[in-house]
Amino acid sequence: MPQEPTPISAGTKGPLEKLLSLFAPVKAGEGFSALLLALNVFLLLSAYYILKVVRDALILAESGAEVASYSAAGQAVLLLLVVPAYGAFASKVNRIRLVSWATLFFVSHLAIFFALGNAGYRVGIAYYLWVGIFNVFVVAQFWAFANDIYTEEQGKRLFPMIGVGASLGAWVGTTVVTRTFRQTGPYVAMVIAAVILVLCVLITVWVNQREARRGLSVKSKDAEKPLGKEGGFSLVLKSPYLRAIALLILLLNLVNTTGGYVLNSLVESAADAQVTAGMTEEEREEERVAFMGEFLGGVYAWVNLLGLLIQLFLVSRIFQFIGVRGALFILPCIALGGYSLLVAMPLLTIVRFVKIAENSTDYSLMNTVRHALFLPTSREAKYKAKQVVDTFFVRLGDMLQAGIVFGGVYLGFGVRQFAMVNVCFVVLWLVMAVVIYREHKKISGEEKEGLRAAA
Repeated sequence: MPQEPTPISAGTKGPLEKLLSLFAPVKAGEGFSALLLALNVFLLLSAYYILKVVRDALILAESGAEVASYSAAGQAVLLLLVVPAYGAFASKVNRIRLVSWATLFFVSHLAIFFALGNAGYRVGIAYYLWVGIFNVFVVAQFWAFANDIYTEEQGKRLFPMIGVGASLGAWVGTTVVTRTFRQTGPYVAMVIAAVILVLCVLITVWVNQREARRGLSVKSKDAEKPLGKEGGFSLVLKSPYLRAIALLILLLNLVNTTGGYVLNSLVESAADAQVTAGMTEEEREEERVAFMGEFLGGVYAWVNLLGLLIQLFLVSRIFQFIGVRGALFILPCIALGGYSLLVAMPLLTIVRFVKIAENSTDYSLMNTVRHALFLPTSREAKYKAKQVVDTFFVRLGDMLQAGIVFGGVYLGFGVRQFAMVNVCFVVLWLVMAVVIYREHKKISGEEKEGLRAAA
């Protein structure tokens, strides 16, 4: 690995810290690790968005928008097995082995999908299930690692800047795959993502070693210890604060995926319109996959470009002016306005606009907020409870959304009716934001040991 700069003495900002201070209040000695973490999440999100575009194109081409929604139920069931297994593993190894081996475990699966896909097997549903588990696990794990490295005060200052890497990676990933999807196809894109994920593991090891050499008080000693034996589900159930976060994330994802179904169904119809009578069955399939990959890739590119700008110029300032708690209310207010607009004008153009506005704010501001909410919690909560919240409750929201789609399709719902359902869920989302606001305010004023016990 390249030679890192000599640590700056306390109180003296080097050129790197001064540059990074344009985006967040970085203190002396914090810049290099924060930059490495930003690079790590940049690569992680680049890989994920490459895999996400492949996922959507394959599932829509092979099975359709309804099956994509119903597959979420399978993800939730699988997570009932995967999350406890992850927690058991976390109780036996230190943090660097936990993060590294979990990531490489997912990388190995890409080789399997590559082989099966090139052999002619239809892997769309299995791959969709896998991506749904992979993306929430590795992203939650990254932010758990960042939570473990930083104190609450540091995290509030540095997470907005680290989040710039996530927004930039998401934008780059979708931009690259949109422009090259026709040439590479889905399976070469999987190989590219696998290589990127291996680089993420190497950077994580580097950051961990650097922080260990710095020897920052108790945190560096705790990093070598396995976590406690208590499971993630138990941690969530016994804490009012964690329960409230879990319910908020469930509602957030329920609203987001219901809106995603509306977008996918309209894109599927538009793709069918591109197929001409003179095409063979194989040509029709290729045209549908290419159209959907390009269209959805374009939507993701806009989402992530706006998300990058929000993360770069607004998130840190929002944290400074209204704090983490105040920032909780911004996304649900945007969603409430967007889906209310869809009730009045249920058009593809409006759906596209609403999802771009909603997702760009979700992937930037709200993404940073949801991770910062875990700063005042214990290490067990950061790794185990966070995995439960960011995996099981996210996919439980997907599963409930699948039920809504099933019922809505059975009743003949259109865009307007699904938008009305989302408006109702956004109101509940706002209620949970109020609950978290109050609980976070309580624990933030307590001494460290007291708030860890509460978490």
